[in-house]
Amino acid sequence: MTKADIVSEIAKKTGAEKVHIQTVVEAFMEEVKDALAKNENVYLRGFGSFIIKKRAQKVARNISKNTTITIPAHNIPAFKPAKTFVAKIK
Repeated sequence: MTKADIVSEIAKKTGAEKVHIQTVVEAFMEEVKDALAKNENVYLRGFGSFIIKKRAQKVARNISKNTTITIPAHNIPAFKPAKTFVAKIK
């Protein structure tokens, strides 16, 4: 399902115009991205959490040059579904 599909489904269910729904969906995604950029987690009860995971520094190998490189510690975004969400999928 794409963003356009989500907008279409919400527009069908609510009767609102697709343009308004698309603006709301894009604003929601921007707010989630902005919160994660500020190292703030986003919790949506019954749906799940958008969280920041911290990756430790590690040593990796560049196979083509046969050298080792150090990958610095960094943060990555992740999604953790709520228990009710997981139960509905099972």
